[in-house]
Amino acid sequence: MSFLKMLSNKFKMPDADNALPGRDTPIMTPGNHFVNGQPIDGPYPTGMKELYVGMGCFWGAERAFWSIPGVYVTAVGYAGGTTKNPTYNETCTGQTGHTEIVKVVYNPEDVTLEQLLKVFWERHDPTQGMRQGNDVGTQYRSALYLTSQEDLEVANKTAETYQKALQDIGNSATITTEIQRLNTFYYAEEYHQQYLAKNPDGYCGLGGTGATCPLPVTMKATQG
Repeated sequence: MSFLKMLSNKFKMPDADNALPGRDTPIMTPGNHFVNGQPIDGPYPTGMKELYVGMGCFWGAERAFWSIPGVYVTAVGYAGGTTKNPTYNETCTGQTGHTEIVKVVYNPEDVTLEQLLKVFWERHDPTQGMRQGNDVGTQYRSALYLTSQEDLEVANKTAETYQKALQDIGNSATITTEIQRLNTFYYAEEYHQQYLAKNPDGYCGLGGTGATCPLPVTMKATQG
């Protein structure tokens, strides 16, 4: 395959027939969170909810969420594509359809979905399509995957709010974030989990637009 063709593949979502097949066996066995010691894959306490966010490289994105009061545990992985249990190298080819994702498990009594989405919108640029800064390819696209129809509606409303916030600061770019119900989330390799806690000087490409996402007036304040 030529270099130009490989590069073009990184910007184009593969169809199911051309995606890499992957494997039936997970590529890692989740253990405990490196920072807070909670079990990455549960069981979670009763009442916990889940949010899945794609903000470019998942190293910095995960760090943005694990210290938020009310967040029980975080993990990184892949979602939005076709390939089963993909590896990082496979995802980087653009032939899995997956984007790099942070799984956020949180207590809605302590932090609201809107508050978490405010962090999502403000900490990256959701207008860049198949890239985030210097990171290019389908695996870096902005994405929100929700686990209920109610949460999906909330996410879409905050996208409308943030689009207006961009316009208010003179940014005419259109949000390209993929917003949909979660299909399947696959955990990434162990060395990617909480990477920046293990490697404090590691790469973090996270950067926002400068626009502030207004909080809904009905949103309750964070407790604790």
